[in-house]
Amino acid sequence: MATKTEKFEDKMLELEHIIDELENGNLDLEDSIEKYTKAMKLVKVCSEKLDDIEARVTKMINEDGSESPLEVSND
Repeated sequence: MATKTEKFEDKMLELEHIIDELENGNLDLEDSIEKYTKAMKLVKVCSEKLDDIEARVTKMINEDGSESPLEVSND
């Protein structure tokens, strides 16, 4: 499985590779289950990372160091 030192992009590439293998259909049942389980773990890690990034991006740091929500107007 992906280590903590791997970049998000590396995890996504690994996930894409696993999906390609599963879609190919050349794996036996045990290998398919193993690949699926690994893929689901990668999805969870990537999703958590994206949630963390989104939370950081949507906060604005004020001059006094405090944080406030970043408000974007649609005008």
